[in-house]
Amino acid sequence: MARNNEDRLGTPAPAPPNVMETSNNTAGDQMFSFVTPTEFVELPSKGKFYSEGHPLHNVDTVEIRYMTAKDEDTLTSPALLKKGIAIERLLKNVIIDKSINTDDLLVGDKNAILVATRISGYGAGYTAKVTCTSCATSTDYTFDLNEVDQSLPEELEVNDDGLFNLKLPKMDVMVGLSLMTGADEKRLVKLAENRKKKGLPEAVLTDQFRMIIRSVNGSQNNEHINALIENMPATDSRYLRTAYAELSPNVDLTQDFECPECNMQEEVIIPFTTEFFWPK
Repeated sequence: MARNNEDRLGTPAPAPPNVMETSNNTAGDQMFSFVTPTEFVELPSKGKFYSEGHPLHNVDTVEIRYMTAKDEDTLTSPALLKKGIAIERLLKNVIIDKSINTDDLLVGDKNAILVATRISGYGAGYTAKVTCTSCATSTDYTFDLNEVDQSLPEELEVNDDGLFNLKLPKMDVMVGLSLMTGADEKRLVKLAENRKKKGLPEAVLTDQFRMIIRSVNGSQNNEHINALIENMPATDSRYLRTAYAELSPNVDLTQDFECPECNMQEEVIIPFTTEFFWPK
């Protein structure tokens, strides 16, 4: 929902709203003040998973401004693209509250803001390649980003530290879990790169467990947590992964697709390809 900027700016907004303000200066000079429209984005987490003191603690929306031509410069900057920080810089630019550290955003909230930002910049229609799982035909398919939904399990209890508990059925232990943030995603990538450089085997699963498991039967001792992870039966590991995915608030990126070649109908995940912010 687009928000009128007059409350934030402290001046009345002319028609058309939120686009441009004009005022006359002395001796016929004219000064133009352009105001970029803003809107509030609903956060899938409803702010429940941020600890006390965080600017998003128990906050269910975040205000963003619409994408601008300057933001397009950011998205096409060779230096930022090479460093892999173009999207992160875009998020910092569009979020109104500068006290929010984008690295601290939960993955689901980050995705919701990215979808809303993309709609504000290029509209809800997003065309990407989809390959049919039946006949392997690749098709340009247009997704409707306005249909992207989000969910948060109502019965999930979250404490003031943003943690929730889950009982592992096989080991019969209670683990306290936190949700992944943007910073956690970066750490996972970095750990994988370091393991590869050192010739070590991949450990994406256990590395992720070390990031999300914050306590075992109430103990936050790292030795206890590591011991649990190293000895966790595969049945509990699978249970934890499945439950975590189902309980994590996020945007639902699945949409219905019908292959024009063989008429196969299936659900596909909206791909976050380069065309998401660089439409043809």
